[in-house]
Amino acid sequence: MTSKLLFLSFILLLLGSLPSMTESYGRREKICGISSLISEELFKTLFLHKDDSACPANGFYSYQAFIEATKRFPKFGTTGCLATRKREIAAFLAQISHETTGGWATAPDGPFAWGLCFKEEISPQSNYCDDSVKQWPCYPGKSYKGRGPIQLSWNFNYGPAGKALGFDGLKNPERVAEDPTTAFKTALWFWMTEQKPKPSCHDVMVGQYVPTKADIEANRTAGYGLVTNIINGGLECGIANDARVNDRIGYFQRYAKLFNVDTGPNLDCQNQKHF
Repeated sequence: MTSKLLFLSFILLLLGSLPSMTESYGRREKICGISSLISEELFKTLFLHKDDSACPANGFYSYQAFIEATKRFPKFGTTGCLATRKREIAAFLAQISHETTGGWATAPDGPFAWGLCFKEEISPQSNYCDDSVKQWPCYPGKSYKGRGPIQLSWNFNYGPAGKALGFDGLKNPERVAEDPTTAFKTALWFWMTEQKPKPSCHDVMVGQYVPTKADIEANRTAGYGLVTNIINGGLECGIANDARVNDRIGYFQRYAKLFNVDTGPNLDCQNQKHF
Protein backbone atom coordinates (compact mmCIF):
# COMPACT_ATOMS: atom_id res chain seq x y z
CA MET A 1 0.00 0.00 0.00
CA THR A 2 1.39 3.40 -0.98
CA SER A 3 1.99 6.17 1.52
CA LYS A 4 -0.93 8.13 0.00
CA LEU A 5 -3.30 5.22 0.54
CA LEU A 6 -2.04 4.76 4.11
CA PHE A 7 -2.64 8.43 4.85
CA LEU A 8 -6.15 8.27 3.32
CA SER A 9 -6.99 5.19 5.41
CA PHE A 10 -5.83 7.00 8.56
CA ILE A 11 -8.03 10.03 7.77
CA LEU A 12 -11.07 7.83 7.13
CA LEU A 13 -10.48 5.98 10.39
CA LEU A 14 -10.19 9.26 12.30
CA LEU A 15 -13.38 10.67 10.76
CA GLY A 16 -15.23 7.48 11.58
CA SER A 17 -14.31 7.81 15.24
CA LEU A 18 -15.56 11.41 15.58
CA PRO A 19 -19.22 10.57 16.41
CA SER A 20 -18.20 8.21 19.21
CA MET A 21 -15.72 10.79 20.49
CA THR A 22 -18.49 13.43 20.52
CA GLU A 23 -20.89 11.05 22.22
CA SER A 24 -18.30 10.22 24.88
CA TYR A 25 -17.72 13.91 25.53
CA GLY A 26 -21.46 14.46 25.83
CA ARG A 27 -21.75 11.60 28.29
CA ARG A 28 -18.89 13.00 30.37
CA GLU A 29 -20.60 16.41 30.43
CA LYS A 30 -23.86 14.82 31.56
CA ILE A 31 -22.13 12.79 34.26
CA CYS A 32 -20.27 15.85 35.53
CA GLY A 33 -23.48 17.88 35.57
CA ILE A 34 -23.22 21.43 36.77
CA SER A 35 -20.24 20.74 39.03
CA SER A 36 -18.16 21.29 35.89
CA LEU A 37 -19.50 24.86 35.77
CA ILE A 38 -19.65 25.75 39.45
CA SER A 39 -16.83 24.49 41.63
CA GLU A 40 -16.87 24.52 45.40
CA GLU A 41 -14.43 27.43 45.28
CA LEU A 42 -16.78 29.47 43.09
CA PHE A 43 -19.71 28.55 45.33
CA LYS A 44 -17.83 29.94 48.33
CA THR A 45 -16.98 33.11 46.38
CA LEU A 46 -20.62 33.63 45.46
CA PHE A 47 -21.79 33.14 49.05
CA LEU A 48 -18.99 34.82 50.93
CA HIS A 49 -20.86 35.24 54.20
CA LYS A 50 -23.43 32.43 54.32
CA ASP A 51 -21.61 30.71 57.17
CA ASP A 52 -20.95 33.83 59.24
CA SER A 53 -22.20 33.64 62.81
CA ALA A 54 -24.49 36.58 62.02
CA CYS A 55 -26.44 34.41 59.56
CA PRO A 56 -29.09 32.16 61.15
CA ALA A 57 -28.53 29.56 58.42
CA ASN A 58 -24.77 29.32 58.97
CA GLY A 59 -23.51 25.80 58.29
CA PHE A 60 -26.76 24.74 56.60
CA TYR A 61 -26.45 25.42 52.87
CA SER A 62 -23.48 23.32 51.78
CA TYR A 63 -22.05 22.98 48.30
CA GLN A 64 -22.44 19.21 48.55
CA ALA A 65 -26.17 19.54 49.31
CA PHE A 66 -26.62 21.85 46.33
CA ILE A 67 -24.85 19.50 43.91
CA GLU A 68 -26.75 16.49 45.25
CA ALA A 69 -30.06 18.31 44.81
CA THR A 70 -29.29 19.18 41.17
CA LYS A 71 -29.05 15.46 40.36
CA ARG A 72 -32.81 15.27 40.87
CA PHE A 73 -33.25 17.82 38.04
CA PRO A 74 -30.81 16.79 35.29
CA LYS A 75 -31.93 19.52 32.85
CA PHE A 76 -30.98 22.30 35.27
CA GLY A 77 -27.79 24.01 34.16
CA THR A 78 -27.28 21.49 31.34
CA THR A 79 -29.69 22.85 28.70
CA GLY A 80 -28.46 24.92 25.78
CA CYS A 81 -25.06 26.35 24.96
CA LEU A 82 -22.39 27.02 27.56
CA ALA A 83 -23.43 30.66 28.04
CA THR A 84 -27.07 29.68 28.50
CA ARG A 85 -26.14 27.05 31.05
CA LYS A 86 -24.01 29.47 33.05
CA ARG A 87 -26.66 32.18 32.85
CA GLU A 88 -29.37 29.89 34.19
CA ILE A 89 -27.27 28.80 37.16
CA ALA A 90 -26.34 32.42 37.91
CA ALA A 91 -30.00 33.48 37.67
CA PHE A 92 -31.19 30.70 39.99
CA LEU A 93 -28.51 31.44 42.59
CA ALA A 94 -29.25 35.18 42.36
CA GLN A 95 -32.96 34.68 42.99
CA ILE A 96 -32.42 32.40 46.00
CA SER A 97 -29.84 34.86 47.30
CA HIS A 98 -32.40 37.65 47.33
CA GLU A 99 -34.93 35.38 49.04
CA THR A 100 -32.45 34.55 51.80
CA THR A 101 -30.35 37.71 51.87
CA GLY A 102 -28.73 39.05 54.98
CA GLY A 103 -27.09 41.94 53.17
CA TRP A 104 -27.53 45.68 53.58
CA ALA A 105 -26.24 48.70 51.70
CA THR A 106 -22.97 49.06 53.61
CA ALA A 107 -22.41 45.36 54.35
CA PRO A 108 -18.84 44.00 54.20
CA ASP A 109 -18.03 42.99 50.60
CA GLY A 110 -21.21 44.73 49.49
CA PRO A 111 -24.91 43.89 49.77
CA PHE A 112 -24.72 41.12 47.19
CA ALA A 113 -22.30 38.86 49.07
CA TRP A 114 -24.82 37.81 51.71
CA GLY A 115 -27.06 35.25 50.03
CA LEU A 116 -28.23 32.09 51.81
CA CYS A 117 -28.16 33.81 55.18
CA PHE A 118 -31.62 32.58 56.27
CA LYS A 119 -33.30 29.18 56.03
CA GLU A 120 -36.78 30.13 57.22
CA GLU A 121 -38.98 33.17 57.50
CA ILE A 122 -38.62 35.14 60.72
CA SER A 123 -41.84 36.28 62.44
CA PRO A 124 -44.32 35.31 59.68
CA GLN A 125 -47.55 37.28 59.63
CA SER A 126 -49.68 34.17 58.99
CA ASN A 127 -49.45 30.40 58.65
CA TYR A 128 -49.77 30.69 54.85
CA CYS A 129 -52.73 28.32 54.66
CA ASP A 130 -55.16 28.80 51.80
CA ASP A 131 -58.25 26.81 52.81
CA SER A 132 -59.79 27.29 49.37
CA VAL A 133 -57.21 24.91 47.87
CA LYS A 134 -58.93 21.59 48.55
CA GLN A 135 -56.37 19.49 46.70
CA TRP A 136 -53.68 20.39 49.24
CA PRO A 137 -55.46 20.74 52.60
CA CYS A 138 -53.54 22.28 55.46
CA TYR A 139 -52.56 20.01 58.33
CA PRO A 140 -53.71 21.21 61.78
CA GLY A 141 -51.10 23.25 63.61
CA LYS A 142 -48.69 23.46 60.69
CA SER A 143 -47.19 26.62 59.24
CA TYR A 144 -46.42 26.92 55.55
CA LYS A 145 -44.21 29.94 56.01
CA GLY A 146 -41.20 30.60 53.81
CA ARG A 147 -38.48 27.98 54.12
CA GLY A 148 -35.40 26.98 52.16
CA PRO A 149 -33.47 28.83 49.43
CA ILE A 150 -36.56 29.90 47.47
CA GLN A 151 -38.53 30.50 50.70
CA LEU A 152 -41.18 27.97 49.66
CA SER A 153 -44.54 29.24 50.96
CA TRP A 154 -48.22 28.23 51.11
CA ASN A 155 -49.84 24.82 51.31
CA PHE A 156 -50.41 24.76 47.54
CA ASN A 157 -46.63 24.74 47.05
CA TYR A 158 -45.61 22.52 49.98
CA GLY A 159 -48.08 19.82 48.92
CA PRO A 160 -46.99 19.28 45.32
CA ALA A 161 -43.32 19.90 46.11
CA GLY A 162 -43.39 17.19 48.76
CA LYS A 163 -45.23 14.80 46.46
CA ALA A 164 -42.68 15.34 43.69
CA LEU A 165 -39.71 14.97 46.03
CA GLY A 166 -40.86 12.07 48.19
CA PHE A 167 -41.91 13.63 51.50
CA ASP A 168 -45.19 14.83 52.99
CA GLY A 169 -44.92 18.57 52.58
CA LEU A 170 -48.27 19.20 54.26
CA LYS A 171 -47.64 17.13 57.40
CA ASN A 172 -43.91 17.81 57.60
CA PRO A 173 -43.16 21.23 56.11
CA GLU A 174 -40.37 21.71 58.68
CA ARG A 175 -38.20 19.29 56.72
CA VAL A 176 -37.42 22.05 54.24
CA ALA A 177 -35.56 23.92 56.99
CA GLU A 178 -34.04 20.79 58.54
CA ASP A 179 -32.43 18.96 55.63
CA PRO A 180 -30.25 21.06 53.29
CA THR A 181 -30.55 18.72 50.31
CA THR A 182 -34.35 18.75 50.57
CA ALA A 183 -34.20 22.52 50.91
CA PHE A 184 -32.28 22.91 47.64
CA LYS A 185 -34.54 20.36 45.95
CA THR A 186 -37.66 22.40 46.78
CA ALA A 187 -36.04 25.50 45.29
CA LEU A 188 -35.13 23.61 42.15
CA TRP A 189 -38.60 22.04 42.00
CA PHE A 190 -40.11 25.53 41.99
CA TRP A 191 -37.60 26.68 39.38
CA MET A 192 -38.13 23.76 37.02
CA THR A 193 -41.90 23.26 37.34
CA GLU A 194 -44.43 25.00 35.13
CA GLN A 195 -47.44 26.22 37.12
CA LYS A 196 -49.92 27.50 34.56
CA PRO A 197 -50.51 30.20 33.58
CA LYS A 198 -46.90 30.75 34.67
CA PRO A 199 -44.11 29.15 32.67
CA SER A 200 -41.21 27.59 34.51
CA CYS A 201 -38.25 29.78 35.40
CA HIS A 202 -36.08 27.19 33.66
CA ASP A 203 -37.90 27.55 30.34
CA VAL A 204 -37.58 31.32 30.51
CA MET A 205 -33.84 31.27 31.13
CA VAL A 206 -32.99 28.64 28.49
CA GLY A 207 -35.06 30.16 25.68
CA GLN A 208 -37.93 27.65 25.71
CA TYR A 209 -40.60 30.09 26.89
CA VAL A 210 -43.40 30.57 24.36
CA PRO A 211 -45.55 33.56 25.37
CA THR A 212 -49.31 33.23 25.14
CA LYS A 213 -51.57 35.99 23.83
CA ALA A 214 -52.14 37.04 27.45
CA ASP A 215 -48.38 37.16 28.07
CA ILE A 216 -47.83 39.38 25.04
CA GLU A 217 -50.61 41.74 26.11
CA ALA A 218 -49.10 41.89 29.60
CA ASN A 219 -45.62 42.63 28.16
CA ARG A 220 -44.20 39.54 29.85
CA THR A 221 -41.03 39.36 27.76
CA ALA A 222 -38.37 36.71 28.24
CA GLY A 223 -35.51 37.54 30.59
CA TYR A 224 -34.54 37.68 34.22
CA GLY A 225 -37.37 40.14 34.93
CA LEU A 226 -39.93 37.54 33.92
CA VAL A 227 -38.39 35.09 36.40
CA THR A 228 -38.94 37.69 39.12
CA ASN A 229 -42.53 38.00 37.92
CA ILE A 230 -43.00 34.23 38.25
CA ILE A 231 -41.57 34.20 41.77
CA ASN A 232 -43.15 37.32 43.29
CA GLY A 233 -44.67 39.41 40.55
CA GLY A 234 -47.85 40.19 42.46
CA LEU A 235 -45.86 42.28 44.92
CA GLU A 236 -42.88 43.49 42.90
CA CYS A 237 -43.77 43.88 39.21
CA GLY A 238 -45.40 46.84 37.49
CA ILE A 239 -43.55 49.17 39.88
CA ALA A 240 -40.86 51.58 38.76
CA ASN A 241 -37.47 51.21 40.42
CA ASP A 242 -38.67 48.70 43.03
CA ALA A 243 -35.97 48.10 45.66
CA ARG A 244 -36.69 44.36 45.87
CA VAL A 245 -36.39 43.93 42.10
CA ASN A 246 -33.18 45.97 42.12
CA ASP A 247 -31.76 43.69 44.81
CA ARG A 248 -32.50 40.63 42.68
CA ILE A 249 -30.82 42.31 39.72
CA GLY A 250 -27.79 43.29 41.80
CA TYR A 251 -27.19 39.69 42.81
CA PHE A 252 -27.60 38.52 39.21
CA GLN A 253 -25.16 41.08 37.85
CA ARG A 254 -22.51 40.12 40.42
CA TYR A 255 -22.95 36.40 39.81
CA ALA A 256 -23.00 36.73 36.02
CA LYS A 257 -19.61 38.44 36.18
CA LEU A 258 -18.22 35.64 38.32
CA PHE A 259 -19.55 33.10 35.79
CA ASN A 260 -18.08 35.24 32.97
CA VAL A 261 -21.39 35.49 31.15
CA ASP A 262 -23.71 38.36 30.22
CA THR A 263 -27.07 38.77 31.96
CA GLY A 264 -29.14 39.04 28.81
CA PRO A 265 -31.92 41.63 28.30
CA ASN A 266 -35.06 42.52 30.28
CA LEU A 267 -33.67 42.42 33.80
CA ASP A 268 -36.61 44.10 35.54
CA CYS A 269 -40.39 43.68 35.42
CA GLN A 270 -41.52 47.24 35.98
CA ASN A 271 -43.41 47.29 32.67
CA GLN A 272 -44.91 43.82 33.07
CA LYS A 273 -48.29 42.90 34.49
CA HIS A 274 -48.10 40.15 37.08
CA PHE A 275 -49.71 36.76 36.50
